Amino acid sequence: MTFDDVAARTGLGRATLYRNSELRRIIEEHRTRGKEAHTLSGLTTEIAHLRIALDTIATTVRRHEEELRRLRKPKAD
Repeated sequence: MTFDDVAARTGLGRATLYRNSELRRIIEEHRTRGKEAHTLSGLTTEIAHLRIALDTIATTVRRHEEELRRLRKPKAD
């Protein structure tokens, strides 16, 4: 697994993956695990990491959506 692979599959930029410490840690951990991912415990660990990554991305998306709503809100005179 490489940062290029993850970027291509997720649509996220490589810079985003490198800058986000949690996502970077997960990707680097997957790179070192290798064969372990094919065991039941490896799959359980992978699912847990994917949930963390998804939560991180969801939090960022929610924050961006809130900011967009705030910016689009008409200003009171």
